[in-house]
Amino acid sequence: MTNQNPPGGLPCYRLLTGPDDAAFCHRVSEALALGYQLYGSPAATFDGSRVIVAQAIVWPSVPSATST
Repeated sequence: MTNQNPPGGLPCYRLLTGPDDAAFCHRVSEALALGYQLYGSPAATFDGSRVIVAQAIVWPSVPSATST
């Protein structure tokens, strides 16, 4: 069973952003290991020199915005 709240006072919703590299993948993987779930598709953009990515994550106890 998942805790009602994220550990360490982390927020229920987070938007992870950064260069598309191994460090970003590790940050997402660490959040998933804590119990967060992916929310939506990742986004990517190019800043002129590198690809920047974003992935939203939510704590499982947060109801889906699309649920009725």
